[in-house]
Amino acid sequence: MNREFNPDEPELMDRPQPISPELEDDLQSLRRLNRYFGSYGLVRTFLRCWFRPGGTYRVLDLATGSGDIPRMMVDWARKRSVSLKVDAVDFHPSTLEIARNLSRDYPEITYMRGDIRTFEEQTTYDLVHCSLALHHFSELDALKILRRMNDLSHDKVLVADLERSFFTTWSVYLLTCTFFRAPMTVHDARLSTRRAFSFREFESLACDAGWGGFGHRRFIPARQALWLHKREIVPVSLNPALDFAT
Repeated sequence: MNREFNPDEPELMDRPQPISPELEDDLQSLRRLNRYFGSYGLVRTFLRCWFRPGGTYRVLDLATGSGDIPRMMVDWARKRSVSLKVDAVDFHPSTLEIARNLSRDYPEITYMRGDIRTFEEQTTYDLVHCSLALHHFSELDALKILRRMNDLSHDKVLVADLERSFFTTWSVYLLTCTFFRAPMTVHDARLSTRRAFSFREFESLACDAGWGGFGHRRFIPARQALWLHKREIVPVSLNPALDFAT
């Protein structure tokens, strides 16, 4: 099952477009998928390991979409007396406008427009995070992103994505036949399964990007993650149980 990637045929959500009911419905579907099918639980697993009550941290979230993961991070931090500031970056103006509108009660989050392959900032971050975005890019661009993430962090890096497999393909097909039937969501979700990297390819990207001492493992359902913790020689040990609480 080889990876299928054609840069001349971007996913529908990646194409220039104004705010529309179709785009808002698609982003809402992505938020529901993140909440109930693994993305939030995956990120919370690392937050519990890395961020301590009373601590102060600065996070960079790349390809933030409608900003639901930064909002989840802030909600998690508020409950634990963690001081968190998040810079959230996306390339698409309409998506960023939707994210800002949804984040009016989150002064901890600052939204910025930028290309995550070349994004630069004057300072570095405690955590640089990117979720469900790497499969939108060619292998060469994915390597650029992993290198940029490493450069932008002085401590921790986390990148999560789908794992290309028959299980992922059939799971997404089932979900888009039943619960997530908006046309843009159906098209993009099914295309994403063909564009995703396999487990071995994902690990090879980290090696080729020059990551040293990184962690890599699968997460239920159909997810995988790469991470770096530069202040630890051995990658952090994670509890395999995911937190799916809302």
